[in-house]
Amino acid sequence: MKTIKRSIGSVALAATFMLTVSCKDASKTEATTTSESTTENTVASQEAVTTSDKQDAKAEVILKDYFNLKDALVGDDGEKAKEFGATLTNSLKAFEGSNYSADEQTELKDIIEDAIEHAEHIAESNIKHQREHFKTLSKDITDMVAITGTKMTLYEQFCPMYDRGSAWLSTKEEIRNPYHGSAMLKCGSVQRTIN
Repeated sequence: MKTIKRSIGSVALAATFMLTVSCKDASKTEATTTSESTTENTVASQEAVTTSDKQDAKAEVILKDYFNLKDALVGDDGEKAKEFGATLTNSLKAFEGSNYSADEQTELKDIIEDAIEHAEHIAESNIKHQREHFKTLSKDITDMVAITGTKMTLYEQFCPMYDRGSAWLSTKEEIRNPYHGSAMLKCGSVQRTIN
């Protein structure tokens, strides 16, 4: 019995040693590969920044206008939402995606056209109707950010109580619900962090 225990112990010790040595070698390989890919990514991202700074600025303006609109809806202010809907319409119309690939340009064109339609409706509607259009507008803006990226950290938030569940973007982790405003200000949760 003692011989079996010693044999099992020896096998376990040998297996542990082999695993430890192989993990150290793998870590060295991963560190070298990671270092090389980080250098490549840094060069690529620096090139991307210089070619797309102008376009990123237009996308950031769209986000700023979207967040102003969201805040007006959070505050139950339909008149301000109309103003910000019109402002957002203009910034969406100013967007042009020539710095993106052909596929991204096609996708962005569709997203922007749809977002313009919803922003225009918001600029002309009562608050109930504004909130209905804000749901689809939020999806459009989220889809745009997936292509354009952003320098900001964004939080995709979700309210299960509005129209069988509705999402929106926020710059703050704290929930401020644009679909219910003061009636259910804190209804919702963070679904994911973007960036």
